[in-house]
Amino acid sequence: MEQKHGILLLNKPKGMSSAFAIGRLKRLGQKKIGHAGTLDPMATGLLIVLLGEATKISGYLLENGGKTYSGTLELGKITDTWDAEGTVLEERSYADITEEMLKNAVAGWLGTSIQQVPPYSAAKHNGQALYKLARAGKETPVKTKEIHISHAEIQWVDLPAMRFRVTCSSGSYIRSLAHSLGIRLGCGATLTELTREYSHPFYLQDAVTLEELQEKPDLLEERLIPMEQGLPDWRVIELGEREAKAVKNGNAVACSGTDFAENEKVFLRSRGTLLALAEAKRLGNTLSWQILRGLSTL
Repeated sequence: MEQKHGILLLNKPKGMSSAFAIGRLKRLGQKKIGHAGTLDPMATGLLIVLLGEATKISGYLLENGGKTYSGTLELGKITDTWDAEGTVLEERSYADITEEMLKNAVAGWLGTSIQQVPPYSAAKHNGQALYKLARAGKETPVKTKEIHISHAEIQWVDLPAMRFRVTCSSGSYIRSLAHSLGIRLGCGATLTELTREYSHPFYLQDAVTLEELQEKPDLLEERLIPMEQGLPDWRVIELGEREAKAVKNGNAVACSGTDFAENEKVFLRSRGTLLALAEAKRLGNTLSWQILRGLSTL
């Protein structure tokens, strides 16, 4: 199959890394390929796969994308990875934990907070992933990041297990939410299941499985989504022939019209073909489209 350009929504199975899933798709002839938002091997659900020129919008997808997850955690256990795939470091009693205490702890997730990055994660320290340092038995530095949780709910409680759903900012670690809940309750907790249900602006229900693609490779092209749909807040600006030629050469072109805001990001298109990602910048008294990334072979 020739190289495609666009977005594919994949339902990643449990036990497979995001990189391995991408490798399976490479066998369908998709050499230029990436994804927006890694899923741990233990996790299932929506993986946004970017094919061809669509790989150039990855950073913007991650920058703007809220996510929704559902998952389960188990009270009374602390593991080194903060999930069920790690080594159990400690077991504690959860006998005095009530459902009301759990509700209050989950409500504590809401809002903006500083989250500790799991020691087993792809976050970098001096250019090296934390999980590599941890696996080598080296001390991992404590890293933190700001996150925002806009929705948090308990779906059911069957102690020591609890199922929950959260909507969070991009880059939030759900393992860390489970771990912090266990710390607040004093009994410890570890994440046991996780499913990504939504990654802005796409839903898991629209995703395809690797098995379906293997059985019917042509399904890849049928389910391909135009890259501009990945950034629905970006307008698509149609250019004339002269402007299109300038953009293809990497040159800025004046913004036609008066309703553009400085720093607004858009797609530039000509005759139905996307040419570039651009941002409105002021050059003197003129607002112009500065090229962020050129889009070729589309």
